[in-house]
Amino acid sequence: MLEIRFHGRGGQGAVTTAELVARAAIAEGQFGQAFPSFGPERRGAPVLSFCRVDSSRILLRAQILEPDVAVVLDPSLLEILDPSHGLKKDGLLILNTHQPAEELRKKYKFKCRLGLVDASTIAREVLKLPITNTAMLGALIRGTEVVKLASMKEPLQRRFGRVADRNLAACERAYQETQIKE
Repeated sequence: MLEIRFHGRGGQGAVTTAELVARAAIAEGQFGQAFPSFGPERRGAPVLSFCRVDSSRILLRAQILEPDVAVVLDPSLLEILDPSHGLKKDGLLILNTHQPAEELRKKYKFKCRLGLVDASTIAREVLKLPITNTAMLGALIRGTEVVKLASMKEPLQRRFGRVADRNLAACERAYQETQIKE
């Protein structure tokens, strides 16, 4: 089972991203589960969402405390939390950043594998909005192959309608630009 924890801020699409991954996994014949963790926070407050994907039925319904992958949609969250906390030994931390891996490792003491992509720039250029979730989705797929990139087309179409093509373009561009650093 692949367990993924998403860190974002309210309104950035962390919950939507988890749902999109689960829908794509289900469409591929896998089992998927997605759920949020937040209280009465308002837009901009830190939120968590979770996703599990497996080839077998998923019976577990608890928060993911030791994920295989952690995805950070908003780089400002690095100043208030450690997204690598609880990450499995061979885990992957995927960050929306323009900073080099060496700088991130030195500043935040990350010892895990890193997936790096400047999702903010991709979102501004492709979507014309500062919403990074579909770009981070491309980075997640690049780093994990949790689903096929082509499998995102239908869930994105269903969720975003007439702007689905731009969201798919952001996802595809991030997939190409993501760097995995051991």
